[in-house]
Amino acid sequence: MPSPLSIAAGFCSLVSIAGNIQALTGAMLLARFRKRERREDGAVRLSDRQWPSVTVLKPLHGNEPLLKEALESVFTQDYPDFQIVFGVQDETDTALTVVKNLRQRYPNVPVSIVINAAEHGPNRKISNLINMYDEVQHDVLVISDSDIHCAPTYLKHVVTSLETPGTGLVTTLYAGRTAGGTLVQQLGACQINHNFLPGVMMSRLLGRQDCLGATMALTRETLTEIGGLEALVDHVADDAELGQLVRQRGQGIAIAPSLTHTTVGEHTLSELLSHELRWGRTVKNVEPVGYGLSSIQLPLFWAVTAVLFRPNTWWTWLLLGLTWAIRALGSRIIDRATECPLPAAIPLLVLRDWLSAAIMVGSARGSRVAWRGRTVHIARRKRKSSARAAAFQSGATTHRSVRS
Repeated sequence: MPSPLSIAAGFCSLVSIAGNIQALTGAMLLARFRKRERREDGAVRLSDRQWPSVTVLKPLHGNEPLLKEALESVFTQDYPDFQIVFGVQDETDTALTVVKNLRQRYPNVPVSIVINAAEHGPNRKISNLINMYDEVQHDVLVISDSDIHCAPTYLKHVVTSLETPGTGLVTTLYAGRTAGGTLVQQLGACQINHNFLPGVMMSRLLGRQDCLGATMALTRETLTEIGGLEALVDHVADDAELGQLVRQRGQGIAIAPSLTHTTVGEHTLSELLSHELRWGRTVKNVEPVGYGLSSIQLPLFWAVTAVLFRPNTWWTWLLLGLTWAIRALGSRIIDRATECPLPAAIPLLVLRDWLSAAIMVGSARGSRVAWRGRTVHIARRKRKSSARAAAFQSGATTHRSVRS
């Protein structure tokens, strides 16, 4: 009868093999997605159709790394009629300088700037969006994070996907782009590109329709029918909540064929792990089973663990070597597909998997995270009454809008 250590090593090996299959399949699916994107990109560039007017909502919080480059990618959209609404909660916010400089550089792009400190619930991003909503001029809404870099045809792809029958919400894939190419930033981008992205591609293949918060595009009508932005303000994971509300209406969530990039700008390993712990706890509290199953995305962790259980067995070492080779191959495919090479991260794939495993263990307990300068409870809450919402609004100290 096999010993307990042999059984444990065998289990870890099976999970590692499954992770290898998932990682390589996800990498190939991503490469296929980019091929489709390039094919459809030519079609939307040449299209002479009538495009609906769009409002892009950009909530801001400070002058983040590469903020100018990210925001400029919206100003330079190849789209006939769009408005950008920026929102901050403090008139001294350093992001305002970046926005004002870009507005001067691109005077033909309609821009509104909202400065409003009113808080409507624990989610500051959604509170910011609620404050910005009065400036919305069009019926197609694209909510996009401040650190998202997008291609010139981004809006065309998002709108085309939103017009697909049965679609109520459109999101986009995102890859990590390092702000300065440091080792810490490459490790952060590695988690997004080499672990998260293949997992998303596999989940879509298996029929899951998740909303990825980097882009959330929907019509004003759909937003009204789900209860408006106020329906999201009690949830830190506003993207997951929005996706659930849209699916409850019987509508689908589409991924637009336009890969975006998110800035990875952490300067220290402590900052990176703190960010990932917040993300991990958020996902764990929203989707605990799915988060636990995502450990399959760490095949090198499981392969090393198998070696630790049976260090004197040849097959555990063979599995470790093959797993490292497969992970390196998949990572190279993803680096080419995302156009975000991470040369320093490839030799540290084992370290990256073990850091991710530590984050998962750390996320197992607790539902409070440090977010935007405050401690927030992640657990789902009942929607606030109008009286409680009014109590949050009473904290407003500044409300100012600037248009151009």
